[in-house]
Amino acid sequence: MHERDAVSTEADVDERRIEGALRPRALDEFVGQERVREQLSLVLHSAQRRNRAPDHILMSGGPGLGKTTLAMIIAAELGAPLRITSGPAIERSGDLAAVLSTLQEGEVLFLDEIHRMARPAEEMLYVAMEDFRVDVVVGKGPGATAIPLDIAPFTLVGATTRAGMLPAPLRDRFGFTAHMDFYEPAELERILHRSAGLLNAPLEDDAAREIAGRSRGTPRIANRLLRRVRDYAEVRGDGDLTLANARAALELYEVDALGLDRLDRAILDALMKRFRGGPVGLSTLAVSVGEEAETVEVVAEPFLVRSGFLARTPRGRVATPQAWEHMGLTPPPDAAFGAAQAVASAASSASGTDGGDGATP
Repeated sequence: MHERDAVSTEADVDERRIEGALRPRALDEFVGQERVREQLSLVLHSAQRRNRAPDHILMSGGPGLGKTTLAMIIAAELGAPLRITSGPAIERSGDLAAVLSTLQEGEVLFLDEIHRMARPAEEMLYVAMEDFRVDVVVGKGPGATAIPLDIAPFTLVGATTRAGMLPAPLRDRFGFTAHMDFYEPAELERILHRSAGLLNAPLEDDAAREIAGRSRGTPRIANRLLRRVRDYAEVRGDGDLTLANARAALELYEVDALGLDRLDRAILDALMKRFRGGPVGLSTLAVSVGEEAETVEVVAEPFLVRSGFLARTPRGRVATPQAWEHMGLTPPPDAAFGAAQAVASAASSASGTDGGDGATP
């Protein structure tokens, strides 16, 4: 396994199969996202009382936070079939028409990565969401004819990791929009204990706390690290999921106490040692760690920025004081954040707000 796999938010086919066995089946079993669950429960129960399909639902948030799980729960709560597809799979409007025309009444259509759908299909979806109709074009050129085709009322559940890339006309057609937040460590501990029970691998509280603290606020990562700790305990440990085995396993997979992995630390190390803390351009930083610029920007940077280790400025990426401290390095006097702090400290001293000799009148 590559080091990055341990804390990657993406999942391959085999991992999705494992995730399927660990997923909750009802809203009451879903841990975290309290406000979203409460709002979603009202939307679904209201629709059931009126015996109508609920409004279309849009869920946004980072990978691994439970969007697919909630889509499956929505279908289960409604007692309706679930159809799953993704934006990249809809390359032409005809692909979407083929899916929509075969939907049953009340069926839930889950469209993952909806922002990556082809533009012609997107425009067809506008009409389908509002009027439950698709216009099928027959022929080409001046002789082409649009034939309206009614489709069964359905509920679209769209998921996106980049809500800002959705055009306004599409966003406005969703009756309910939910934003998935990152999870608190206590919520991840509950998820880990539940998953450990399903895996028949009893987990000690201290070990669950250790894994949760390194999971970057993401259930997918937490469950993956749990499986790695279980593997370590079975092969090299005593078989028990203890704190000692958890720490040893996570050290082996190069996931530190705050969830940073090899790539995260390589980026911070290069930024500080080679570029004196920045600012430095994305492409230059990517070359310095031997990765593609897109990998640094999409895979590593969001977590580093959210954790307060990296700042994006108009001039480039800059290491923060927290990053210098975490890496055990001392920033040079002319470091971007160091200089700013020195100026702020001097100004504070001059005004007497730091509790020094120059007290305020």
